[in-house]
Amino acid sequence: MLKATNCRHSIGRVPRRDTAMIRTTVLRALVLTAAFAAALTPVTCLGENSNRLPTKATKKLPPELLSLLRQKKMPIHSPILVRVFKEEAELEVWKQDTTGRFQILKTYPICRWSGDLGPKWWEGDGQTPEGFYRVTPGQMNPHSNYYLAINIGFPNGFDKANRRDGSFLMIHGDCWSAGCYAMTDEQISEIYSLARDSFLGTSLGTLLGGRPSFQVQAYPFRLTPANLARHRNNPNLAFWKMLKIGNDHFEATHLEPKVDVCDRHYVFDAQRPPNSARPLVFNPTGKCPALVVNPKIARPALEKQRADELEYAKLLEANAPAAPIYSELDGGMNEAFLAQFSERVTFSKKLGLDLAQHPVEQLMAEHQRMYALGLLKPPAVETPGDAVPAARRGDEVAE
Repeated sequence: MLKATNCRHSIGRVPRRDTAMIRTTVLRALVLTAAFAAALTPVTCLGENSNRLPTKATKKLPPELLSLLRQKKMPIHSPILVRVFKEEAELEVWKQDTTGRFQILKTYPICRWSGDLGPKWWEGDGQTPEGFYRVTPGQMNPHSNYYLAINIGFPNGFDKANRRDGSFLMIHGDCWSAGCYAMTDEQISEIYSLARDSFLGTSLGTLLGGRPSFQVQAYPFRLTPANLARHRNNPNLAFWKMLKIGNDHFEATHLEPKVDVCDRHYVFDAQRPPNSARPLVFNPTGKCPALVVNPKIARPALEKQRADELEYAKLLEANAPAAPIYSELDGGMNEAFLAQFSERVTFSKKLGLDLAQHPVEQLMAEHQRMYALGLLKPPAVETPGDAVPAARRGDEVAE
């Protein structure tokens, strides 16, 4: 560790201008040394003191993925951004290329997610979160019971302002979900390594401006006009349209949207109005300050929004088919895994509270249809308490 020295004990006098230059040089050396040390320090989870990491958490990226990074001109330590889509059961990893913009690196099929379309409300509801979240090194768990895990940071400021609660909401391995986004072990190994390497690249840049982190955008589905029209009867539509603003900012610019919360709403890419000297201060439950959207982002985002609204209006005019409010299932699984894990696709536990809208005959018919298509195995005879392994019961399992 470098120790500060007292210039008064050095031999001879140093001119003030040279003293300032020396101080600047020493400060720069201290910053670089601290950044280098931070980059070499293994990332542990949730304040653990142990630096002994399992091999699975220190694995290098596979050669084919390294080749893809070179092909797409993405430095190995450049920032990443993760996007999750429930209905399509897909997880995208985007990475910043040498132009400074994010490009898609790889799309992973999600092995399992639980709950229904819509946000998470409370601990134990089985829902996977939707919204904008940040992941820091402390949220990476190399010792997870689910191979490797990344805590997405629920509840965030928006969730807390809207009195939503829950804990230990993860992206993890083992293809089993109770309120999480579950991948295969091989998939989470790549995703974890990409996240870890991005932290190493941002250590120096964040020393003076905050902690290294990356953004997770979690959506119910791809927020296209067709999907929004199909789900127009869902009570979460207003919430999803709010998420679409951030989605449009990103898709129109390939720049990570700056996310704030005020008046219990998300606000994206806000900045001070022209000629205003007042700093922007956001209170998640208070009134929003006077603000404008960054013009460089607002213009392309507005063009996209207008085109989408026109298409949406045409779909409504054509009376496009509307999806049922509930999917009837507990979560979903990418079709790539249905043959291997069909028994993990189950009916939602909450349907018993909603029989007026979903008659038993309808549920039985749907079950028979899925069985005929080979999407479900014949039901096993079991007691309700045996439906989930004891170690995995409940909504969130503490990592």
